[in-house]
Amino acid sequence: MPRLQKNPTLYPHPFSKAYWRDAALELKDVRILVFTALMIALRVAMKNLRIPVFPPNVYINTAFFINALSAMVFGPVVAILSAVITDTLGCILVPSGPYFFPFILTEIGGGLIFSLFLYRVRLTPTRVILSRFCINLFVNILLNAPLMYLYYQMVLGKSYVMFQIPQIAKNLFMFPIESVLLTIFLSILAPVLYRNGMIYDKGEGLKIRGKQIALLVVLFAVGVASVVGYLYYYYSTNSISKDFTPEERYTVNCTMTDHVDDRTDLWQDENTVCIVESAHKKFFEGETTYNVLVYTLDKEALDAKIAEARAEDPDSTYGLAEIHGYSKTPASKDDVLTLVGEATIVCQDKTGQVLSFAVSEIVEPAE
Repeated sequence: MPRLQKNPTLYPHPFSKAYWRDAALELKDVRILVFTALMIALRVAMKNLRIPVFPPNVYINTAFFINALSAMVFGPVVAILSAVITDTLGCILVPSGPYFFPFILTEIGGGLIFSLFLYRVRLTPTRVILSRFCINLFVNILLNAPLMYLYYQMVLGKSYVMFQIPQIAKNLFMFPIESVLLTIFLSILAPVLYRNGMIYDKGEGLKIRGKQIALLVVLFAVGVASVVGYLYYYYSTNSISKDFTPEERYTVNCTMTDHVDDRTDLWQDENTVCIVESAHKKFFEGETTYNVLVYTLDKEALDAKIAEARAEDPDSTYGLAEIHGYSKTPASKDDVLTLVGEATIVCQDKTGQVLSFAVSEIVEPAE
């Protein structure tokens, strides 16, 4: 079979029709397709191959070396198809939990970003550094966080803090190390690939100098500032109570009920039911502010409603336990509860100690 003749043009950026036309033509090159198959096999085999840095939690996942190398050769069009196949085969051959289709977006995102920075360009350490920075920040942190949240909620039925500090710190800390190692790795293999007509730049510019070290420092600082700023905004404006599982909501509501019973005599303890309306975690301060609605329970009405529910459905779970697991809306609709007060309770996250407590009655207006 005659070798496919391709345009050896290098592009300064991917924002041109010619760039994407050449990227699409890679699908017609048998050598590229064979190379792609080999890279897919390698990536699947290396999914769980890690280089420990600070065991057991900080490590380098070696698959990203193959991802960058292959993206540099076959470009964004093949990279997207390759990512789909890699993710599917990885879940079948090297499963690490229940399959969750949206995770495919992280595979696609990594391959696409590497391609946009490294395919058909003059290879430089700056491009390698920027590609790794974008993947760590936009894919590993900003994209992966909501996907993990959905995975835990929809598949595992558990709560998940969308932005976890250890995961973020790991990506920021590893970014400079991974960038340097990737630059060295590509500088070794680029001349070999060039001689075999797989890429169109020898890689002679892949030498880290002072300005690249300065870039690493600046990007690291930008990443830290961006993530800290976003986390501060996120925790300041979003209630974590919306992410509670039924079990967590029950536990927190019961805990708040105990705090109210212990600290005020406004209502009879045995008739008090507290429902968490919102909960705001203070970023880096280790404490959470709970805004609580205080209800009194009509026990006679509750007994009558339980009997009615079980008469209609013998398997009904309606009762005091279900009420203690309410969120704001179902509590407001249950006529066995009467809203009588509000409380603001600040608790230390580690110990559960109450740091501040304030409660006020809600008085019904006179008719």
